[in-house]
Formats: sequence, C-alpha cells, structure tokens
Amino acid sequence: MRQSSTKGFKHSASLLASRIRRASESRGFAISRVLTHWPEIAGEALAATTRPVKVSHSRNSFGATLTILTTGSHGPLVEMQKDQLRDRVNAVYGYNAISRIAITQTAPDGFAEGQAVFRPKPDVSDEPVPTSVDVEKARDLVMPVQDSGLKSALEKLGSHVNSRSRAEKLKVKK
Repeated sequence: MRQSSTKGFKHSASLLASRIRRASESRGFAISRVLTHWPEIAGEALAATTRPVKVSHSRNSFGATLTILTTGSHGPLVEMQKDQLRDRVNAVYGYNAISRIAITQTAPDGFAEGQAVFRPKPDVSDEPVPTSVDVEKARDLVMPVQDSGLKSALEKLGSHVNSRSRAEKLKVKK
C-alpha cells in the first residue's frame, strides 16, 4: 500500500476547483481556463484593457457569443482585434465554440463594485527630466572612477536619482 505524501493535507487547487467550475459555468464558460488564464489567451496588451464576462448560447445559431468588457476608449481597438481574439479563445476550446464576440464598453472602474477594474499603466512621461545641475552633481560624484563605461553609466544613474529626489522634495513642499 502506498503512503500518502500529503499527510492529510489537500492541494489548494483541489479545494477550489469545484467552486471555480461552478462560478464559471454560471456565466456560460464550459472551460474555466478562459477566465483564469485570460492574459495568456488574449495577450498582455489586450488583457490589460479587457475582461471576459459571459458566454451565451443562441437557440437559432451555431456557436456561442463571448461578451467582453472593456473601457469606452479601448472599444474600437478591441473591435479591430476581435477575429484574432476569437481564434485564440477557440484554440482553448479545441473547436469553434465561439462564433462571435460582443463588446460591452464601460467606465474605467467597471460597472459593478469589485468587478473589472481597469488600471492603466503609469505614464512614462511623468518621470522627472534631469537638469544640468543634476548632471553636474552626478559628474562630480563619479570623478574618481577610472573606467569610462562605468563612469558614464554611474553619471546617468546619478543624474536620474538627483532629479527624482528633487521632484520628491517639490511634492513634499506642495
């Protein structure tokens, strides 16, 4: 007789599997992987602005309709990528389960509390730009370094650190 290696404990996935399956089936998802692995299926860029909501089946047509939630500003971009997305989702099912994709547009914080909150990536343009004073301070600090490659890298790093600390000091004063 084989001894159990879990010593009476169960894997957390086995405890949650039935609840996840029940929740996904209530929204029409026969395969819950579409919900749980959405970034892998849709791609990182599209998954950041979309959420699968439900799969509905029509009586008169073959295939189902996948409803996707997105923000109003991303709606046209998602619309252009519907065919590729449908192919990716059907690849998960293994056959043409989804015949069309419906897009629902909403506000950036979703239409129900706790559901589909979209957080945009931080804008890189908000980073403070090093001034000539920041560059001079960094140049003075790295003066003793002999290696020119290391010296230029440290100079660049120092100027960015100085500009960031200057920007933080300005925020504190306001």
